[in-house]
Amino acid sequence: MSEMRVVGVRVELPANQPILLLRETEGERYLPIWIGSVEATAIALEQQGVRPARPLTHDLLKDVIGALGRELEQVRITDLREGTFFAELVFDGDVRVSARPSDSVALALRIGVPIHAEDSVLQEAGLIIPDEQEDEVEKFREFLDSVSPEDFRGADT
Repeated sequence: MSEMRVVGVRVELPANQPILLLRETEGERYLPIWIGSVEATAIALEQQGVRPARPLTHDLLKDVIGALGRELEQVRITDLREGTFFAELVFDGDVRVSARPSDSVALALRIGVPIHAEDSVLQEAGLIIPDEQEDEVEKFREFLDSVSPEDFRGADT
């Protein structure tokens, strides 16, 4: 199992589909996960330190976990089946709850717990970006610095 860090979220064109990009903290592999716009916005808001006037769903869940006296210890991306990623929230007492990776990452960022990915998931979906593509990663980082949460709102919002 590898610890991952959130590189950020971007919108893949022309489909206008948000992608969450994770990278191994002690390795070279990247893990791209296609996610929904709402979750992309929640992740982007947290990364940018934006605090909404009222709690969003992930903020509410963080508050509920605290109010119940539980502790989220880590998030694990556990599986990839037929193109769908699976994750679990690991609480104190080894209580585990199945969740989508996008929701799990949004919650992990808010609580400040580590994100891990199973080696089997990284072997199947992980990407190693060759040196000549490193400047593409840098462009991606620059894009993330310039993007705002409003960029993830769909046409129907």
